[in-house]
Amino acid sequence: MGEAVVVEQDLDPARVVFNRFGLGPRPGDLARLGGDPRAALRAELAKPDIALIPVAADADRLPGSAAAIQAVMNENLQRKMERMTAPAAVQMDPEGKPAISAAPAPQGPMKPEPPVEARLLKAEAQARFAKAMAAEIGFVERLVAFWSNHFCVSAAKDNIVRAAAGAFEREAIRPFVLGRFADMLVAVEHHPAMLYYLDNQQSIGPGSRAGRNHNRGLNENLAREILELHTLGVGSGYSQADVTAFARILTGWMVAGREGRLGEPGSFVFNANTHEPGDQVFFGKTYPAGGMGQAEAVLNDIARHPATARHIATKIARHFIADDPPPQMVARLAETFAKTDGDLRAIAVALVNAPDAWSQPLAKMRSPLDFVLALRRGIGPGSEADPGQTLNWLAVLGAPLWQPPGPNGFSDLVDAQASPAGMAMRLDIASQAARQARTLAEPADLLEALIGPSVSAETRDAVIRAESRQQAVALLLMAPEFQRR
Repeated sequence: MGEAVVVEQDLDPARVVFNRFGLGPRPGDLARLGGDPRAALRAELAKPDIALIPVAADADRLPGSAAAIQAVMNENLQRKMERMTAPAAVQMDPEGKPAISAAPAPQGPMKPEPPVEARLLKAEAQARFAKAMAAEIGFVERLVAFWSNHFCVSAAKDNIVRAAAGAFEREAIRPFVLGRFADMLVAVEHHPAMLYYLDNQQSIGPGSRAGRNHNRGLNENLAREILELHTLGVGSGYSQADVTAFARILTGWMVAGREGRLGEPGSFVFNANTHEPGDQVFFGKTYPAGGMGQAEAVLNDIARHPATARHIATKIARHFIADDPPPQMVARLAETFAKTDGDLRAIAVALVNAPDAWSQPLAKMRSPLDFVLALRRGIGPGSEADPGQTLNWLAVLGAPLWQPPGPNGFSDLVDAQASPAGMAMRLDIASQAARQARTLAEPADLLEALIGPSVSAETRDAVIRAESRQQAVALLLMAPEFQRR
């Protein structure tokens, strides 16, 4: 942790702090940084409970996942009942015979209330964005976003996952983001949003009581993605037989239904009637029959596997440093992972202390989420009191919040962020934000506040010579010094 850091003369440490590790500076942040940038990052990592979003005073808007799922279940039932009891209107068909059709919806000035899942997602987004806006540097929020994308669920799956996506991040990611990887892994795979997203609700042990009675079988989605994406990684030596064995081990992990026969509706439950009985051999090791504990034992073992350490180290280095991260950095992070039993705070500190973090050029592009949050932090939130426009911007940039295209999450590679169409959309968003900002500082002052002394002559000239203050701010937000991390 105390190793020396080599800093290239042309690599501004403040930009490393706020671009590579953080969410971008707010006006005044660069001046407050102080003389030891690594110490500032380590201080943020040392704050207790820094990743948590308090919800005690806001429990109605930000319910737990079980309550959110219950609300969707109840609304689904209500809609079904309304459809069944809707009055019919008698009309005449072209032959003059009565034709029955559903009565038209009553017309009036009142807009229908949004579905419960839409209201919950919007409230969760507002809390997430507010947390990012208030962060001093945003390193921990970047880590939350990294792990939320690593263990992703998609709100596009169905209204259950859409309602629980924000709660999933609050419950299964944030409490563990600076804790042990194994604890986060177990929390994630237990979570109702993940079980719904990867279809473990549908996975029935063929030899279980439910499997024998209803002739239903395995769904391997959760088992496969845990091994391929969440832990060991592709090419780590597991086989299709291991995937199938793990799927059998995971049977019984499900979410209690609306009737509550197995537990509180919407909560995780272990259903012994759907769990495949007996010992199972996975990755060369026999796991004795033991109900829910059988899968937990597998998760704890693969969390400590050397392949998992390499997979996680590579992804972290790729996210923060370069598409092709330096091998020595990956090795250092993997070694820290192994030596500390997956202590994610220690791994984050090792990343901060790595010489490559301060010498490698800022070649990565800010992701859509990073860009929009850095923009909001830099020039203010505009007149909008809710997250609607921020959510819209993320959608048009191809990265709607909590809605990745697949279980592998949003791409972390530069090519995925820097397409001509994507850059044109960023310019449009930058222009909108500049027009809508409540107040705009002098462009020269904003250059110093958001980029600092490392601003290039080309960027300075483009901003200073702009035809209007709004145009100057838009050009600043599109400058390489702002876009690169």
